[in-house]
Amino acid sequence: MQYETPSVLPTSAQVADQNKVLRNTYMMLALTMIPTIIGAFVGTSINFSFMAGHPIMASLLMFGTMMGLLFAVTALRDSVWGIVALLGFTFVAGVFLGPILQVALHLKNGAQLIGLAAGGTSVIFFSLATIATTTKKDFSFMGKFLFIGLILLIVASLANMFFQIPALSLTISAIAVMIFSAYILFDVSRIVQGGETNYVMATLSLYLDIYNLFINLLSLLMAFSGERD
Repeated sequence: MQYETPSVLPTSAQVADQNKVLRNTYMMLALTMIPTIIGAFVGTSINFSFMAGHPIMASLLMFGTMMGLLFAVTALRDSVWGIVALLGFTFVAGVFLGPILQVALHLKNGAQLIGLAAGGTSVIFFSLATIATTTKKDFSFMGKFLFIGLILLIVASLANMFFQIPALSLTISAIAVMIFSAYILFDVSRIVQGGETNYVMATLSLYLDIYNLFINLLSLLMAFSGERD
């Protein structure tokens, strides 16, 4: 009788591919921080006073611009132009940090709060990414719940653009921190499990998680710890 030894080559190759996607994603994610920081410096020097007079129109314009750039990255994801589009998107995203950074920098401890928000975002990201990578647990079951939560969050944010309720703003920011933290776990898990094989799209997903986490952490810190003159 002849016994066939089960081949482990497909599994080994799959693991190698997943590790490659994860490695490329982390490298690209680090690279996206450069245009984001440059864009943020540009954004802090731009006069966004028009947004105060037309906050809803300004928000819709920013949202439309971001969605258009997201579509471009998605359409070009399989070519080198996808990387160019991704870096362009992160630059514009950095510019759009201008308004919240300007508000923060007008506080006495604004620079410290920005640093604290950045540090907190980093700690949350690396902690959750490590959990998803080392445990190898599949967190795909969270997808539907997170998507529903994200839709409700967007609806609440749009509603608060009209009502401008401070307590609701804080609630939205707190929920957003939880949702995008969970999304980090979900998105890293997808890469580890082989659910996302395109590192441009993987980087985009994680970048959006980090970007929104930073904004909402900073909003909470300004609300509770901001020192005004």
